[in-house]
Amino acid sequence: MIDVQELVGRYVAVWNEPDPGLRREAVAGLWAKDGVQRLQPPQEIRDAAGALGLTAVLEARGHEELEVRVTRSYEEFVAPGAFRFRPRGGAGRVGDMVTFAWEMVPTDGGEPAGAGLEVLVLDEDGRILTDHQFIEA
Repeated sequence: MIDVQELVGRYVAVWNEPDPGLRREAVAGLWAKDGVQRLQPPQEIRDAAGALGLTAVLEARGHEELEVRVTRSYEEFVAPGAFRFRPRGGAGRVGDMVTFAWEMVPTDGGEPAGAGLEVLVLDEDGRILTDHQFIEA
């Protein structure tokens, strides 16, 4: 049985991790080997896809792609020193599914600059099989 709050803590921490080696280990510890993160794209991408009769979904699959995804986010938002990620509110679990919210806050204080909702599906070892990320406007 996994501790949901501990899982959420590790999940949020990986996005703030400055050390590439520790970040790689954290990705491998959080996601199953073939785990996937699906991200709701920004509205302009959804609109462009819709105009073509398509639905747009951004996806990172497997540890290598997930590590690139986490690293890119770290480099854009956390490394410059402007923001950090943190959990927002509590987490919930039903069976193999976990949900929780997070926010991106300025390091010097102030209102969140971004937020989102995660819906995770876990494998029998408590690793993430599927991570659905919804960014809030």
